[in-house]
Amino acid sequence: QVQLVESGGGLVQPGGSLRLSCAASGSIFSINAMGWYRQAPGKQRELVATITSGGSTNYVDSVKGRFSISRDNAKNTVYLQMNSLKPEDTAVYYCNADIRTGPSHRVYRYWGQGTQVTVSS
Repeated sequence: QVQLVESGGGLVQPGGSLRLSCAASGSIFSINAMGWYRQAPGKQRELVATITSGGSTNYVDSVKGRFSISRDNAKNTVYLQMNSLKPEDTAVYYCNADIRTGPSHRVYRYWGQGTQVTVSS
């Protein structure tokens, strides 16, 4: 059994910062890519950022230069540092991780439960 637990969401004023964390636990053999998605009310879930096991990153254009994704492989944790937040960043943020639970097992994508980020004055 694998679990992803997110933390760090909340209410912040425009221009402020938040740091999201997502820790994976359970029967983990290895973790490939990890990432963050978000879903605003009435909109589809969209990719925010991803990071490979080697540290290569990718961002949606709307957050480039403001958000930074990182990971601590020893802790099976991925982070999303969000700076210069805007009201349009308001959404539920979900983390995911592509995890292998054994040396000969397939890789499956696991998801966290989501954490609310609200940017408002």
